[in-house]
Amino acid sequence: MDLKDQLKNLFPDHVETETPKEEPSNVWLQDEPIICKYEKRKGKPITILEGYNGAQKDFKLLAKEIKQKFSVGGSFKNETIIIQGDYRDQIMQLLKDKGFNVKRVGG
Repeated sequence: MDLKDQLKNLFPDHVETETPKEEPSNVWLQDEPIICKYEKRKGKPITILEGYNGAQKDFKLLAKEIKQKFSVGGSFKNETIIIQGDYRDQIMQLLKDKGFNVKRVGG
């Protein structure tokens, strides 16, 4: 007897409803590509994303999603996303899957 059967025995009048699935937030796609570049600051590698011309709130959501997806630290400053580490290829693939145009700059 699983949990659903036990709950059905406890609450026989309850009608099960299907919960709506939460879809990912729709961020505004743009015509110009997002610039993805690599730098070293204080000897440590970072990945920088810039050139997004949508709403700042959407760009912050995108930064949060990237940080959670790759389990890395980062920040959002001056309309750029700064990710700790060299994740250019993975981030570019993620953005392409979402429908963004991405341009790789540097090495």
